[in-house]
Amino acid sequence: MRRVGLVVVPQFQVVSLLALSVFEIANIRAGRALYEVNVISEDGGPVEASFGMQASTKPAQALDYHTVFVGASLATLPLSDRMRELLLHFSNRTERMASICLGAFLLAEAGLLDGRRATTHWAFIDRLRDRYPAVSVVKDSVFVRDGARWSSAGMSTAVDMALAMLEEDFGADAALQVAKDMVLERWRRSGSQPQSSVLLEHPARTNRIHDVITHVRANLSADLAVEKLADMAKMSKRQFTRRFKDETGLSPAKAVERIRVEAARDLVTSSSWTIDTIARETGFADPERMRRSFVRMYGEPPQALRRQVRPESDVTGTD
Repeated sequence: MRRVGLVVVPQFQVVSLLALSVFEIANIRAGRALYEVNVISEDGGPVEASFGMQASTKPAQALDYHTVFVGASLATLPLSDRMRELLLHFSNRTERMASICLGAFLLAEAGLLDGRRATTHWAFIDRLRDRYPAVSVVKDSVFVRDGARWSSAGMSTAVDMALAMLEEDFGADAALQVAKDMVLERWRRSGSQPQSSVLLEHPARTNRIHDVITHVRANLSADLAVEKLADMAKMSKRQFTRRFKDETGLSPAKAVERIRVEAARDLVTSSSWTIDTIARETGFADPERMRRSFVRMYGEPPQALRRQVRPESDVTGTD
């Protein structure tokens, strides 16, 4: 059994706890204790979160841990001497150590990210880079792994990171089942997936356009011609195109392409599907059309991206 802990400090952000749900649900799914999960602090006892609730915690050094997460807080610095000692203690005694969102500042302040790649929330990327020049800060990934150090961009992306850990421990099927139990749209995002997306950069303002975008995301391999989307929105093609662009800043065709290529990128970096299969499942007519979309959006073809994250993968594109 693997023991997993989450280090919290006063005024920690309670959503940090979400990552622990992955391991809790893995136990339920397996019908046995794959993991023991604890919330831990310097002295144990109740620790107050950022909006008043308290978490019951265990003393940090009372047990040995396989994996330790460092939770997010908007008030993490300066790092106390005791917390620094605690983090150094865990760095020498755990298989994995991971930061959640702004928890990266705690690890960096303790010197535990020096010479390593790491990420944090997009709004604090420059601050992390400026304050800790010895850290190789990755700007546009949902989570980053560098050896035994992991870091997630945000608190929800810590779930993707935890699922990747579960996959490493017990295989892809275990991670897939937990993701389904958590009602996640995709079983997990790969670490290299960008923090931003077309749906965050260009949110719809009305239910009609929002519902169309939701339909596109759920039906990537379907015919998503503008005429069909306009019918769904109960508008003429001209009216729909104008309204869609007014609300999102993109034409319907461009939005469909970007949503498809984002989904394809996720599969290229996290699945073993061939390039041909990914092109088909995400609605591209052929791999060449998908390749051109990748080059336009990311500056490189899908095969090159896959080689970066999975050097030994088959990238021939044949089924």
